[in-house]
Amino acid sequence: MFATRVTRLKQHLHDEGFSHAALVPGPNLRYFFGLSLHLSERPIVVILSVEDERPLLIAPSFEIGKVEASAPAFAWRVYGYRDGQPFESAFHDAARALGGTRARIAVEATRFRALEWSLLTRALPHAELVATDAPFAALRQVKDEHEIAALREAARRADEVLRALLEMLRPGMTEQQVARKLLGLILDAESEGVPFMPLVQSGPTAANPHAEAGARTLQSGDLVLLDFGLCIRGYMSDITRTIALGEPLPELRQAYEVVKAANEAACAAAKPGARAEEVDRAARAVIEQAGFGNYFTHRTGHGLGLEGHEAPYIVAGNTAPLQPGMVFTIEPGIYLPGMGGVRIEDDVVITQEGCERLTTFPRELLFLPG
Repeated sequence: MFATRVTRLKQHLHDEGFSHAALVPGPNLRYFFGLSLHLSERPIVVILSVEDERPLLIAPSFEIGKVEASAPAFAWRVYGYRDGQPFESAFHDAARALGGTRARIAVEATRFRALEWSLLTRALPHAELVATDAPFAALRQVKDEHEIAALREAARRADEVLRALLEMLRPGMTEQQVARKLLGLILDAESEGVPFMPLVQSGPTAANPHAEAGARTLQSGDLVLLDFGLCIRGYMSDITRTIALGEPLPELRQAYEVVKAANEAACAAAKPGARAEEVDRAARAVIEQAGFGNYFTHRTGHGLGLEGHEAPYIVAGNTAPLQPGMVFTIEPGIYLPGMGGVRIEDDVVITQEGCERLTTFPRELLFLPG
């Protein structure tokens, strides 16, 4: 599987005029090589040549055995360094192995740090480093059946966690108390950590889409926004539901119904061949027509996979056509300052026929005793 992915990546690099790619620990290294390495103050770089079958590894000496055992399908060219030795020597040795080439190297725009960039540019002064995620995203954003199975399972467990949490939710709890219970349920569901720390926002704090759980006490009449995900076999889910404690203000009740309609409109627009921005436009049109356009302040969705946020991004200006196998969120929201906020987020996969929701928790407003 990984050798096939690397072969496809080489073809993409060649087509885009690159001679090499440089990867650091993170989702791309895991996707293409099956390597789960820790990004730390010790630089690790894998350099892939379009023309050479042997990837080049620069890493601490104690990590080399792990790499060779985890990815035995590749004939690694290894350049290690020990703690206390300068990193530069390993990078210069690796550069000599590349022949001091005038390479054009694709480096990960959202992952490569100044540390690795400066070490590579000093070792390869005649090379051109280009920050881009395009060659990697082009392959990763269409999931195969094994990836979709993991994403489906992560979504299913998120639904179960949410059901369990709602049995515990009561007025008088603080947002932080709810967040701790939610985190415990996520880990009890055998999640491999969390894609992000759960968001628990109540009453006026929910008017900030990414407010952290605080000391505020849940009160009767609140809308409570719950946003969290799980990680199963490396793949992420991401769900948001907004729950009522008692009867909310009429404006919030109206906002909820508008967001629910926007979620449904976006799902209906998500189908093979549709442009990503058309899904965003479908959700946004519903909210704008209801007079809440100024209060929908973020994109409609983002891709899911080995990262909680990855391509495709469901946003105005993204004209890329949707393809079967793409998995992303649909999460319209309305945020009313001083009052509260509403977001309804589902994970969906594009199929040959249209769009399938992976998260199935009901989208109707759920009322808990206030």
